[in-house]
Amino acid sequence: MKNILVTGACGQIGSELSLVLRKRYGSDNVIAAGHITKPSDDLYNSGPFVFLDCTKIETISDVVSKYKIDSIYHLAALLSAVAESKPQQAWDVNMNGLYNILEVSREYKCAVFVPSSIGAFGTNTPQDNTPQDTIQRPNTMYGVTKVAGELLCDYYFKRFDVDTRGVRFPGIISNVTLPGGGTTDYAVEIYYEAIKQRKYTCFLKSGTFLDMMYMPDTIKAAIDIMEANPDVLIHRNAFNVSAMSFAPEDIAAEIKKHIPDFVMDYNIDPVRQAIAESWPNKMDDSSAMIEWGWKPEYDLSSMTKDMLEKLCNKLQINI
Repeated sequence: MKNILVTGACGQIGSELSLVLRKRYGSDNVIAAGHITKPSDDLYNSGPFVFLDCTKIETISDVVSKYKIDSIYHLAALLSAVAESKPQQAWDVNMNGLYNILEVSREYKCAVFVPSSIGAFGTNTPQDNTPQDTIQRPNTMYGVTKVAGELLCDYYFKRFDVDTRGVRFPGIISNVTLPGGGTTDYAVEIYYEAIKQRKYTCFLKSGTFLDMMYMPDTIKAAIDIMEANPDVLIHRNAFNVSAMSFAPEDIAAEIKKHIPDFVMDYNIDPVRQAIAESWPNKMDDSSAMIEWGWKPEYDLSSMTKDMLEKLCNKLQINI
């Protein structure tokens, strides 16, 4: 039986991943950990919850030892836009926090999942069908920490035999938890505003294509890679994974099929626009498909239908 620790469990991915892991492995076997954000009632009441600061190694060691943890999903991090406004804090949380997780995992023989991101690429990276192995020269602190994190995880696997694994997530779209400071946040906000206001002001330009993924596929990727046979993994940190690629006007057009009077205008955020333009339009995820059978279940059409249905129920609004 696995004993799993999820750091960053109150965040966009962690809050939903923790609940799925509890259903899969048993509520008492999944320890959700947060630091600043208060956990939701569902997360807090469904199993053990601890407050943990990943920049303090002794707090990680205490939790891993107490709960006999053998697998860690390390999600605690500052996201792209926030990291760019607080680069020193981003380095501390994203890099020193990861180093601490890896050191504790080396001591206690834990397997570790660490998400990377499309932010690990830069303006010199091929933007269409971005290869699994390609140039990675990001120009943001978030991207720098993701590239360094990939390399550090590979080092701990090769040097200390720590079972590290990861994927490069695209933008994540969820109907449960709002994002927290990412460049792809518009793709979540637009659904809420479409239902509530029939209008949305987008902070990215039309024609700005980005890789995206619906949260059920995000959770599926994280669990599938950790359950994969290690003997078949050639790449570990980290696999390209993709589900769909679209520009703001594409998601607006899809929403209009369900809400015909929906309109979208633009007020460009230069910081997030510059970040978006440095990221891939679409990643080549064939290595993940070949090595561990990755296959997404949602495209833009099926995601939009599900998002609108779930959010209408949540907000108690008819469209």
